[in-house]
Amino acid sequence: MLRDLAYRALAAARELDLRRRAWSGFGMGEQWRAQFDAEVSFANGGGLRTEGFRLDIPGREITDDDLAALFVRHLGLLMVAEVRISAKTIIEEPHKGGRGVAVDGSGADRRLVELSHVISEGMTTLPDWPGPRITEWLTFAASRERYAPGTEFHVARIDMIANTGTYLDTPAHRWAGRDDLTGVSLDRLADLPGVVVRVPAGIRAVDRLMLAPYEVAGQAVLLHTGWDAHFGTERYAGPDAPYLTGDAAQALVDAGAALVGIDSINIDDMSPAAAGVRPAHSALLAAGIPIVEHLTGLDALPPSGFRFTAAPPMVAGMGTFPVRAFAVVNP
Repeated sequence: MLRDLAYRALAAARELDLRRRAWSGFGMGEQWRAQFDAEVSFANGGGLRTEGFRLDIPGREITDDDLAALFVRHLGLLMVAEVRISAKTIIEEPHKGGRGVAVDGSGADRRLVELSHVISEGMTTLPDWPGPRITEWLTFAASRERYAPGTEFHVARIDMIANTGTYLDTPAHRWAGRDDLTGVSLDRLADLPGVVVRVPAGIRAVDRLMLAPYEVAGQAVLLHTGWDAHFGTERYAGPDAPYLTGDAAQALVDAGAALVGIDSINIDDMSPAAAGVRPAHSALLAAGIPIVEHLTGLDALPPSGFRFTAAPPMVAGMGTFPVRAFAVVNP
């Protein structure tokens, strides 16, 4: 039984990869997930039961045996003697990824995915913090006096706080004397392998258990909460905004994450109950792990298999600054 499950898991993974390559010729195509109940018996005793479990599958049709094999592979279960599947339903739904079944989700061509908010005159990023002022320092008309006939230039000026739009936090933002924008190396900011953690709607606290299925070592870990839909509204800063718990932040530190980003107003809990405590900032920045806040568009990314960049200018003495965050998704 154990050998048969292992064989089926490998075969199912190969089938998933073949279908993924087939999709690459014409875009994503249909994607399917199975919802089912499972009862697991272990060869060394004991068992496990799940209800309403959802799992990526390679196509619309899948046998119970193949689904059981993918389930075992997905959870990384060892010493499985038997898996009984019941209440199986096939759902057309984008793949979420996971151990052994991650799908890169790209089309035929390399594509760039914008993950930044637009910075505009007077915009609100954080409540009660000033928005940017964008003016002209040199107009086209005024420049004509400086240059030869037919030659003119425009130079704008912006006055803003560093925490505007989509921005990066360096250790100097939280800890005096630590690395600022000039001290964080490019290998922490650019061309990082990325993984997206999909946070179910209605979940505020992203905890250690929610991160457990993901391999995060050396990765840009992007928390997709969907909260960017409220950017620029009063609700964006509301007490129900999602955040990363301090315990989960420490788990990312321990696992060796390279960078952590979120599409919410803050990586920490900003509700009155939090009383201004910032455990996620404290743990991540103490470990030299940059933070990107106010991301957007994470729904356009596959679960993994992309490269992430969020590099600010090298401004001495500053701990935060806006970035043009983006991802590269390869076929």
